[in-house]
Amino acid sequence: MPIESMIVSVRGHRVIPASDLASIYGVETRMLNQAVKRNHEKFPSDFMFQMTQIEAETLIRSRSQTVILKRGQNIKYLPYVFTEYGTIMAANVLNSPHAINMSVFVIRAFVRLRHTIITQKELAAKLSELERKVVSHDGHIKSLFDAIRQLMEPPATKSRRIGFKT
Repeated sequence: MPIESMIVSVRGHRVIPASDLASIYGVETRMLNQAVKRNHEKFPSDFMFQMTQIEAETLIRSRSQTVILKRGQNIKYLPYVFTEYGTIMAANVLNSPHAINMSVFVIRAFVRLRHTIITQKELAAKLSELERKVVSHDGHIKSLFDAIRQLMEPPATKSRRIGFKT
C-alpha cells in the first residue's frame, strides 16, 4: 500500500494513524505507543494527538467495506495519529535503522501530497480566471454577432415618388 494512501485528514491536519506508521517502521503498534509514552515530552500536540471515538469510527468505516466491526475488532483504545513532524520524531524514538530509513519515504509522501494540493489550488485559480474571461468575452461576442447581423440585413430602400418635383 503506498504511503500516500495512509495519509488521512483529521481536524484539518494531514496525519498517519499509529497502526499504519508502525507497519511502515516495521514494529508493532503497541511498541510504537510505548516508545511515544516513554518520550511524551517529544510529542507536542502539533506532532501527535489522540483521535476521538467518532473520528476513529469514521476512519475505520472509510477504510473498510463493512461498517459492522467483527468480534475482537472493536475500538478498545483511541488511536493516535502523527503529523509530518511526529513521524520523524517517532522514527527517532524508535531508534531502529529501518524506522529511520523509512522516515525518509514518509516525509517524501507528505511533501508530494502538499505539492499536489498546491498544484490543485493553482489550477482552480487559473480555471476561475479563465471562467471570468469567458463570461466577459461572451458579452463582447454577442455584441459582435449583433453587429454582423445588422450588416447582413439588406439596407432599407427609400421609395422615390414618381413624378415631377417642384
